[in-house]
Parts: sequence; C-alpha cells; structure tokens
Amino acid sequence: MMVRYASAITHPTFLLMFPINNLRDLAQIQQTEYDVIIIGGGINGAGVARDAAIRGLNTILVEQNDFASGSSSWSSRLIHGGLRYLEYFEFPLVRESLKEREVLLQTAPHLVAPLQLTIPIYRDRSRPYGQIWAGMILYDLFSYNKTLPTHRMLPQAKFKQLFRTLEPENLVGAAQYYDAQVALAERLCLENIISAQNAGAIAFNYLEVTELLITDDRITDVVCQDKLTGENITISGSKDAIIINTAGPWIDQVCQRGSKGGHQFFIGKTNKNGGTKGSHIIVDKFPGAPETTLYVEAKSDGRPFFIIPWLGKYLIGTTDLPYKDDLTKIKADNAEIDYLLQETNSIIPKANLRRDDVKFTYSGVRPLPNSEGKKPGSITRKHIIFDHRREGVVNLWSLIGGKLTTYRHVSEEIVDKILKRLKRSPISCQTASLALPGCILPNDPRIQQTIDEYQSTLAIETIYYLFSVYGAIAIEVLALTKENPALKEYISPDLPDIKAQIVYAVTNEFAHTLVDILRRRTTLAMNGDYGMNLLPVVTKTLQQYCGWEQSKCDRACADYRFYMEHNCIPDYQL
Repeated sequence: MMVRYASAITHPTFLLMFPINNLRDLAQIQQTEYDVIIIGGGINGAGVARDAAIRGLNTILVEQNDFASGSSSWSSRLIHGGLRYLEYFEFPLVRESLKEREVLLQTAPHLVAPLQLTIPIYRDRSRPYGQIWAGMILYDLFSYNKTLPTHRMLPQAKFKQLFRTLEPENLVGAAQYYDAQVALAERLCLENIISAQNAGAIAFNYLEVTELLITDDRITDVVCQDKLTGENITISGSKDAIIINTAGPWIDQVCQRGSKGGHQFFIGKTNKNGGTKGSHIIVDKFPGAPETTLYVEAKSDGRPFFIIPWLGKYLIGTTDLPYKDDLTKIKADNAEIDYLLQETNSIIPKANLRRDDVKFTYSGVRPLPNSEGKKPGSITRKHIIFDHRREGVVNLWSLIGGKLTTYRHVSEEIVDKILKRLKRSPISCQTASLALPGCILPNDPRIQQTIDEYQSTLAIETIYYLFSVYGAIAIEVLALTKENPALKEYISPDLPDIKAQIVYAVTNEFAHTLVDILRRRTTLAMNGDYGMNLLPVVTKTLQQYCGWEQSKCDRACADYRFYMEHNCIPDYQL
C-alpha cells in the first residue's frame, strides 16, 4: 500500500506565554451554512468529518463533551478483525476489519502497532482445539493480503515450555496469531479531528446539541449550548444539508431533541441503541505476567476476555453486561473487578492479584443495535446507517454500532452516501492511503535530528517517549521548550512526561479540563493515584503558561476528583 503523508501542521507565533491556537470563536460558525453537520466527536464522527472535509464538503462537527470521551476511550484498545465474530458467521465484518487493520498499520504506524495474541485451549472449555484451529485458518484467509505473520498452533508440550506460569490442568495447547493495538485510542481520534481541520472542517468539543429545528420534513438548524460558557448558538445547514448522528450510546438522546412548530418532536418511536457495559482494570506487571496478549475463555462463564500488555502495565477486560443507566457516571463495579481478578488468577495462578493491585479502571457502553432478549455477546457488531426518512425526517442519518477498527471504512461509506444524496459528482475517498498527521516510522531521519537538537538538555529516553505518544507531532511539543526551557521539566520524577505536554494539550489539542489533559491527551491519570498527586504541578503549569486563574484551577481540581470518583476509582477504594 502506498501511503501519502499529510502536510505538516503549522501554528502561529506565540502571543502571551503561548497562544491558544484552538480558541473558541463560536460566532464564526453561525455565519456559515454547512453541507454536513456531525453530532458526536468519537472516532466515527471524527472519521466522517475528516473524509467529508477532504472531499470538499463544508463540514462541522460538535461534541457534547471532549473528543473521544465516550466509547472510543472505553474500548480494549485493539485494532482487530474480530476472531470471535467468526462464530456468528459475520464473515463480511471480519474481512472489513482485517482490511482496515492493514490500512491503520500503514497510515498510523506511530499509534497502531502489531500485537501477538495467544489463545490457551483447555479441554473443559467450550471451544475445542479443532474449532480454534479452523478459526485461525479462516482468519488468515480473510486477511490474505496482510503484512502480519500467519497463525501457528502450539501443541501442549511446546505451549507449556513457552508459557510456564499458566494453569496446566486440562491444557490441550494453544493458538498464536497477530492483530494490532492502538494503545492511545484517544489520540487516534484526536488526529482525525486535526486532519479534518487541516482539510477545512470546523470541530468543537463541549458544544452540546439541545434542539434540532425541523421545518416540514427537514432539520434546518441545530441549536447548541457551549458547556464552557453557557452561550447558545445555532448552526444552520445549507438547502440540502445532511445531519449525521454519530453520538454512539447517546444517539437516541439526540433523536429526542427534535422540535417542530415549537413542540418537541421525537424522531423515531423506538430506541435504536442497545449497548452493553464493558469494564477494564489496569494493573502493574505481576508474577507470571505474559509477554504477549492472552485471549482467554473465562473459567466461570466461558466468556472471552483479554490480558494485554499496555504501556508497561497490563490491561485486563472486558465484561459484557446489559446497561440502561446514566452514561455520565459509569464505572466498573466491585463485582466486575473481582470477576476480572478471579479469572486472571485462574489462568495464571502465580499472579495472585487482589483488589489492592488495581491501579485504574474504566468502563463504558458499546454502541450496539437494540437487540432485546439476546445475550450481550451475541449482539451483532455490524454497523447500521439508519436513514430517518421513514420516521419523517429526510436529512438525518444515525450510525448504530461501529467499531474502533472499522471507523475509516464506515466514514467512507457515509460520505459516499452524502455525496449521492447531495447529487454531487463522485469524489474518490483518499483516507485509505493518506497518513494521519503524526505518521512517522521508527527509522525516520527526523527522529535522529530531534535527538541531536535536544539531547544536551533532555534525556534521549524522553525524546523517544514523546515520539511514541505524538509521532511526528513530538517535534512541535518539543518546540515549546525553545520559548521556555522550564517546560522541559518532568511532571513527576517517576514519569517521562514533561510540562510542555500540558501546555501543548491546551494550546493545540482542544483540552479544556484536567480530565482532558490527564486522561485523554496523556496517560498521566493512569500512572498511580489516579493522577491526584500530579494536580499541584499541572495546575501550576497551567497558571504560568496558559493563563488559568487560581479560581479556575480550584474548580478544575474539584471537577477532576468528581470524575475520578464517579468513573474510575472503585467503590471499595472510596
């Protein structure tokens, strides 16, 4: 695959200490009529915005919270074909996913990396050796043009030799194969937003849709409230504008905000979303921890889950439970945490993981089609582009479902439909070969040039770390330290992150809260104490270089603690 690199991002000269290059000029968006209005700034909304803008459509995206703050940030962080989908004969979805895995390995190698997975096979579990072997063969056939190695089967003796700490009772053997990991899923979404803006799109986070104004059978205007200031603004569509609802688990809430003739107008009488709750825990490396990802069938209920090496720690998950409660306050409950600990200890007896070993948790809802009565694991992972024409609104489409892996292809499909509906000449999609802004390979000469420039004042390990997080954009992060060398200081002596990352998140990456900075622009929140111990140095940096007043910092700290207590810190720790 030939990958085309996006043009370098450039930013204006610094103003105060550092200017905020993503200032919220809401007035500008009320002076334009848009071809495409996207509601929801997760990975699918970001992908649609990018593709639509690149193909010349006047595009705007609004997100009620932060970009990637919903399902995109709650996943297992895998870019995978969905081996389990073979059981449900969802062969087209598997093929699509495997093709998209290859695209992301080529266009975002700084974010998406190969990942080896191992499936231990036990005699007393539901999936026998022969079934898994057949699944491996099919998986390779569906990814015939891949650059990753093919599978291999490990007989019992070889597996026991390689994985000496795993439970040996009833062991038959194992299968090994490759998929991919996006360790920083939030940044994959963010780079799509940045790429969309580079192509001319407008994107705002913390802009919540409060009303969809309907005249006859069309949405003509989208009324929003700026959650940072309380200001109300109206976004107008062009004569033929298409509204794309990519709000994930919130798609039904968006449809309930219709207004026609001054009265509330529910778009659709039944819920489209029937998502299930998935929870993860993060632990430090533990006795017997595997070097590769384990894809394990739980001993207690037969449900597959992962034990994944992740940024020097281990990510364990996920659960799969029906969920219909508040989407703003969702976290792993004690029973889910105990389940994941128990099942990990069952497959790796030496691990002896306990509640005290849990360093972080996160939980969210998969945006799946409403499937009353079905087991959570059997609900299809295929996406549906639902046209609300049959419900009396001719220019609204809702995306039901959609996976992190397939976001780019889903976006291409949606934009193709938009162009057809607008009766525009077909314009070929470029995103399958156009690299994301941070795209860089480990042997790129820019990395060594950057080391040569900064190694006298920064550890080489720190420079490599920044490239692992930002890709080519690390050069811009480091450039901030030229204006003020103090930004080279570490945020904590135990971590490789530097103060420049805090400033860059606010000035260039649309971060407005401490949760944005510590949870989604960086992984600082996940490196012990839920980031609480870092709040003093982070807020001091924001005061010095980003103009935050003490009162704003105090409110931000209170909001951060509230978020962590209601979304990440287990109840037994409170």
